Amino acid sequence: MSLGPAIRVNAIAPGWIDVDGEKLRKKDHAQHPVGRVGKPEDIAEAALFLLDPKTSGFITGQTLIVDGGMSVKMIYDLKNGFSLALILTSSQS
Repeated sequence: MSLGPAIRVNAIAPGWIDVDGEKLRKKDHAQHPVGRVGKPEDIAEAALFLLDPKTSGFITGQTLIVDGGMSVKMIYDLKNGFSLALILTSSQS
């Protein structure tokens, strides 16, 4: 905090990013709320966003989750040893 405002510190927390260009199954893409597995370009775009003081000058001390919505959905393929959790939210007042 003592380095602000000249220096902002943020982090990017990537989800499943296909860095090998491997052949993925339809269900690999379908489990993501955005309908696909991430690409390296998705992370690069997030970094460019955070670097630009016009778009993110008021953002500091944050972690930007770039995972296609998986952290909100929290449902994973149990056959691969992941745990299963479901977060339900309501906007009703």
